[in-house]
Amino acid sequence: MSPTSGGGPRAEIGVIGGSGLYSFLDDVVEVQVDTPYGPPSAPLTIGEVEGRQVAFLPRHGLGHTLPPHRVPYRANLWALQHVGVRAIFAPCASGSLQPDIHPEEFVVLDQIVDRTWGRETTYFDGPEVDHVSFADPYDPALRDVAVAACRQEGVPVHEHGTVVVINGPRFSTRAESQSYTDAGWHVVNMTQMPEAVLAAELAIPYAAIALITDYDVGLSGMAGIAPVTMDEVFATLERNATRVRAVLFRALGLLPST
Repeated sequence: MSPTSGGGPRAEIGVIGGSGLYSFLDDVVEVQVDTPYGPPSAPLTIGEVEGRQVAFLPRHGLGHTLPPHRVPYRANLWALQHVGVRAIFAPCASGSLQPDIHPEEFVVLDQIVDRTWGRETTYFDGPEVDHVSFADPYDPALRDVAVAACRQEGVPVHEHGTVVVINGPRFSTRAESQSYTDAGWHVVNMTQMPEAVLAAELAIPYAAIALITDYDVGLSGMAGIAPVTMDEVFATLERNATRVRAVLFRALGLLPST
């Protein structure tokens, strides 16, 4: 399933920007990539960080025009590998499901529960068939780098966390949210699947850093949590965009050369 490398600008590290992160580098080359799965969310932009070539792609498009169930995940991951990306950091907005995980903290995820449906979730639709190992969805070396970057930037970070991925674009009911909390899961998000498994199918190490935007509505032991709104989520993201960028830049600098 590996795309054939072509000419043009190359990158070794990819950053997939979540809600609120639609640009990353200033001095960039824009790269249009045609994929067998249609166009990616936006053109790639490639620039240099700490001597490394980095490709950035906004998951939801340049103006947040793509809801989570319409993000062209297969095209996005294929495009990044096409330009040479061998490691991906993927920040993502998430809600907290546990009272000790607070808004504006970061969680470096290590497990996934998939509750999405109706999405194109694999490159192996036949006649080529494979069943990739997905026991540990996130690359441990990249996770260590992400944790270290958060600590060096003074960002409150949880080193482990299970994300339950819902289909969206609606938020959870109180009953749904309560069930996720009772199951012991830590955060809820709408975009980690199939993004993470597609990276696995392409053999690209992948790590996600969840920025907590709110307490989810069914969180046990915290009565009276008001339903979150998109305006509140985007306000939190805007307040924290500088911290997200700082953590990513730090992580890129800490990443060992390959």
